[in-house]
Amino acid sequence: MRPSYYLIIFSCLFLSAFTACTNDADYDVIIRNGQIYDGSLEKPLTADIGIKGEMVAIIGDLSEKTATKDIDATGLAVAPGFIDMHVHLGSIRELPETESLLRQGVTTALGGPDGGGPWPFGPYLDSLEAMGIGANVAYLVGHNTIRSNVLALEDRKPTADELQQMQDQVEQAMKEGAFGISTGLKYVPGTFSDVDEVIALSRVASQYGGIYTSHLREEGLGVIEAVAEAISISEEADIPVVLTHHKVMGPGMWGKSTQTLAMVDSARNRGLDIMLDQYPYAASQTGISVLLPPWSRSGGQNAFLQYIDNPLTYDSVRQGVIYNIVQDRTGGDLHRIQFARIPWQPELEGKSLHDWLLMREKEPTPANAADLVIEAQAKGGGAAVYHVMDQGDVDRIMQHPQTMIASDAQIAFYEEGQPHPRWYGTFPRVLGHYVRERGILTLEEAIHKMTMMPADRLGLTERGKIAEGAYADMVIFDPKIVIDQATFEQPHQYPLGIPYVLVNGKVVVDAGEFQKIRAGKVLRGQAYQE
Repeated sequence: MRPSYYLIIFSCLFLSAFTACTNDADYDVIIRNGQIYDGSLEKPLTADIGIKGEMVAIIGDLSEKTATKDIDATGLAVAPGFIDMHVHLGSIRELPETESLLRQGVTTALGGPDGGGPWPFGPYLDSLEAMGIGANVAYLVGHNTIRSNVLALEDRKPTADELQQMQDQVEQAMKEGAFGISTGLKYVPGTFSDVDEVIALSRVASQYGGIYTSHLREEGLGVIEAVAEAISISEEADIPVVLTHHKVMGPGMWGKSTQTLAMVDSARNRGLDIMLDQYPYAASQTGISVLLPPWSRSGGQNAFLQYIDNPLTYDSVRQGVIYNIVQDRTGGDLHRIQFARIPWQPELEGKSLHDWLLMREKEPTPANAADLVIEAQAKGGGAAVYHVMDQGDVDRIMQHPQTMIASDAQIAFYEEGQPHPRWYGTFPRVLGHYVRERGILTLEEAIHKMTMMPADRLGLTERGKIAEGAYADMVIFDPKIVIDQATFEQPHQYPLGIPYVLVNGKVVVDAGEFQKIRAGKVLRGQAYQE
């Protein structure tokens, strides 16, 4: 026989032996010697975790067992993967690996917030499933999306037939996997709806086991009435409610979280299921259009341009902007509005409205600022960070027992624009700044608010916890150093102290290195019908 024949036989035997040895490992992954925080409020347990496939197979002493992948978690905390209750996932088709989420430890993201989200619903979820995604995703159906489908941007009540069309679309989305309905009652066209319309649609979501999350109609002036409206929707539609990214904005409202939280407690004492989520910053981010009076946005951009072309209606728009800047947002301090994404003039990104006025050699007054806001919207709008919250309110809301942690982030295009640092730092900021540095929460409380609480809210019975038989979504971090690095000045920075992240048993962050593994799943709500 020729030597090459023996070489082939030897190679085959070697490969067979190697495969057999690999397959003989007891587990696919073993995480050894970690401090395990199971997602409840219980103290941590020091133990090993054995993972087979997508699931946690065993928790205990695995010192005599072998694994294909060993992770030494000595001195590290091992927690369930974080579940982010409020993510704008619009860029997921362009950034399917979801790196900025996973590097924070977020293994499951709830999309479709603030009344937005995809349509048609089911085919969109199918497309994500076919493409593959980094983190697990779940979706709400958006009220604004559905209203736009039926009424475009008209400022009026729906007819009976139109309301039925909207209800039918909510039902369709619930059967296609939605976890509930979201509203953005501050935004067009949701702002044109009355509470009866929202209740009618929420009843449909409730019939299919859904929840209701709401960007309230107001979060500055009018926040008390807006919380009362959300509570009434919970009662009338018989639906669990989440007051999403709860806050009180504007110097005139600082401290009012004592009242909004008391309203939540009172409603819960009456048997209503009201919860909250929150990001850990004293600044928000949203479109520049939020400074405009809502009526000026009815009919869309072309109608807006006609309004500002008429001197009489221009003045009405201008007065509305002045009111919103002074009374509802900044108290007149134009430094508090910082541009985040301005496609038509990127050099404004990171600068304030005050800076822009100086660049234009205009006196920094609310009236002059209103003219520039109108100009910005006429050019296509943009996004801004609003530094308009009080730290005392942020702390108080975070400590409330019904508050979950959520980012209100987008999946970040690295080094593009000047986004809110929450896109990179929400969850490590809570662990590092609010837990370790300030003691606002215990570590057990923070992890509970990031894992088991949101899993329970969404009915994800096999996620949000570390337990035998649960999905192996995990984040391994160093509680001594974990911290966000993203700032308002330099937001494009990944956090420190999160060396490992697992999604469905796959290691997607390995010793700090991001792995482009699309291990996530598209999750669907309990009413899903294939």
